[in-house]
Amino acid sequence: METANKPYGSASDHLANERTFLAWVRTSIAMMGFGFVVVKFSLFVKQFSMAMAGHQVAASTGFSGVVGICLVGVGAGAALVGYWRYKRTEKQLLAQAFVQRSGWLLAFTVGVIAANLLLLYYLLPNL
Repeated sequence: METANKPYGSASDHLANERTFLAWVRTSIAMMGFGFVVVKFSLFVKQFSMAMAGHQVAASTGFSGVVGICLVGVGAGAALVGYWRYKRTEKQLLAQAFVQRSGWLLAFTVGVIAANLLLLYYLLPNL
């Protein structure tokens, strides 16, 4: 039997590659969520201190808003890195005859990035 068209790597190798990618995505979502919480907590503390003082409080010099927005951006970067690593590993596993469809992975990555952009749009005016 000829094995020239047999793919390198078994199905379990490819499935493990997908699980790794999904771990990157879960990490990116967690980072974006944490960044969102950091920014919102910063705004809560500002409003709470204003309510307790009974008048306009001077703007704080804290960097929690910037840190939160950076976490959201890094979360989007993690999604991009995860996708890049997935594709690189896929190319290393595939032989000439095996073609794996991964369009849904790109769509999912774009969705995570779109969520990041929406979070940034929501967070930036509130700084």
